[in-house]
Amino acid sequence: MRKYWGAILALAILISCKEDKPAVEQEIAQLPVAKPIVKRFGFDFDEYNIVQDTVKNGDSFGQLMLKNHVDYNKVITISEKYKDTFDIRRINVGKPYFILKSKDSLERAEVFIYQNDKINYTVFDLKDSAKVYKSKRKVNYKEREIGGVIKNSLSLDMDSLGVDYNVTLNLADIYAWTIDFFRLEKGDKFKIIYDERYINDSIYAGVTPIKAAYFEHKGKPIYAFPYVVDSLKSIEDYYDQDANNLRSTFLKAPIKFNYRVSSRYNLRRRIAYYGYKVRPHKGTDYAAAIGSPIVATADGTVTESRRRGGNGKYVKIKHNGTYSTQYLHMKAQKVKKGDYVRQGDVIGWVGMTGNTGGPHVCYRFWKNGRQVDPLREKLPSAEPIVDSLRAAYLEHIVPIKGQLDCIEYTLIEEKTEEEQEEDLITLNEPNGTTQNQPNNN
Repeated sequence: MRKYWGAILALAILISCKEDKPAVEQEIAQLPVAKPIVKRFGFDFDEYNIVQDTVKNGDSFGQLMLKNHVDYNKVITISEKYKDTFDIRRINVGKPYFILKSKDSLERAEVFIYQNDKINYTVFDLKDSAKVYKSKRKVNYKEREIGGVIKNSLSLDMDSLGVDYNVTLNLADIYAWTIDFFRLEKGDKFKIIYDERYINDSIYAGVTPIKAAYFEHKGKPIYAFPYVVDSLKSIEDYYDQDANNLRSTFLKAPIKFNYRVSSRYNLRRRIAYYGYKVRPHKGTDYAAAIGSPIVATADGTVTESRRRGGNGKYVKIKHNGTYSTQYLHMKAQKVKKGDYVRQGDVIGWVGMTGNTGGPHVCYRFWKNGRQVDPLREKLPSAEPIVDSLRAAYLEHIVPIKGQLDCIEYTLIEEKTEEEQEEDLITLNEPNGTTQNQPNNN
């Protein structure tokens, strides 16, 4: 009988456990769930009172710190000890920043985060002994393939494909020595492979350099592949399908985009203003909007940067013992005599100084001390890949070339002249040639 009572008791305990289990699960479910800590720039923003703003005209690092109860001696320490990390005199108007303040009655700034750009930022840790360091936000890369056929102009057609304007500029830089983008023809084709950068998979943060490109101009195909030819000095250049360097000694034009050749080199030119008398024109005029950047067409040393007579404000560059170039009618110069400039560096901006009927740069070209027509000169090219690297390069480009060949062309709508003019104005405003204008002083 006793054994039966034991079995009954065991059964009762089992039933009791089954009945109690849902109650236990319900109690567990009602327990508070810990909120996950989400950090921004390496800090838990919930631990601070946050000030988010942008640098305004008249703001200085010192003023921002003192206004937020940071000790003056700490500001001095930062300015002296960490000037190589960040020069506090160079905070720029419009740049966003965060101030992380203590959650007490003092609300003293404990961290200042300055966003250099969408990816890079500088942290001023103001707690205890101040320290300053640079860091980067996590970036994801999304590869993009683009193919198009020229219907309007390169900049307009790339824009219609939703391509970042910087990709257009990069493509123009790659082919600047081999293709005159002013002379593109309808039906010319292009393909590009590049990466877009995103922060947190959603915030667009620009593009990487072009990974590979193809341009077909007047039926001639020209591939472009970046390749490191000197790993110690990290020297990289773009080469074609035959390992030839796409870079030449001189650029095709002193303006990258949105220009037209308004007057060619002509020793027998007659001008109505002078009664149709012969007035030799020993330069090539590139008409463009006032403020458009003018670039050095080759490496060299600035021998003149001044204003004189009908030339207006101009810059002259000596490239070597054979070649020199000159750029006239500038609105302002960016370089001075003695400066060494690299090919593609901005040296000034298009203007109307001196004798000129409209905004343009008169580009003059000397060879062995005599002015010549640069558009008719056969200019020297850069060296191809050395023989010791040639086989490795040709093997390296095989899969990339195959990827380019498989990109399909997207149909681009042809626009009227009025639509093209409107689009060019839009392109110039945020990203184009007007963004680097000098001050009007």
